[in-house]
Amino acid sequence: MVQITHLPGLAPYTDTLREMEARAEAIARGEAEEALWFLEHPPLYTAGTSAKPADLVDPERLPVFPAGRGGQYTYHGPGQRVVYVMLDLGRRGRDVRQFVCALEAWVIGTLAQFNIKAERRQGRVGVWVVRPDRPGLGGQPAEDKIAAIGIRLRRWVSFHGISINVEPDLDHFSGIVPCGISDHGVTSLVDLGLPVTMADLDAALLAEFPKHFGPDATKSTCGL
Repeated sequence: MVQITHLPGLAPYTDTLREMEARAEAIARGEAEEALWFLEHPPLYTAGTSAKPADLVDPERLPVFPAGRGGQYTYHGPGQRVVYVMLDLGRRGRDVRQFVCALEAWVIGTLAQFNIKAERRQGRVGVWVVRPDRPGLGGQPAEDKIAAIGIRLRRWVSFHGISINVEPDLDHFSGIVPCGISDHGVTSLVDLGLPVTMADLDAALLAEFPKHFGPDATKSTCGL
């Protein structure tokens, strides 16, 4: 059984990280159930294990925290749904690539419930949407990132997880090079013209989750 928890208010980053790591350790010891934590953080930047100092464009804008997860810099703040995913991959096949693929598919399937065609892109972390209303590279439609994925494993238990932009302050992404990608933008559900609430998104995430992580889950296809 996966325990679902909604953390109230804006969860302080350092304390939440410590509690998440403790929960992951308890899962690894067989002393706690797997868990999903739904939360929002106050405005801040986090630096993954591959973060490059040059990608922190405006270091004085917001607090910066080392995250310990994979990936580079990202922004968290109000209006962005963060889900910390603590699952035991020891019981789920010990396939890290497949796990990341399933996280992507979970996000893509969730966004499809709002008629958003979200996609993977080879060589780019996260989940993307094509913007026919905006010109991009080479005259092609722009592509904006709507969700980020960053995980860590310890004793085959995952922690960290996903973030989906509902209605964050997108200007804060200009203080970093998000995930090290400078030639594409960032968007949100509201920026796409969809008045989706956090509760709407949570309901869609919970409805979609069993399709990818439940006992009858279909193996996600990572092909591009």
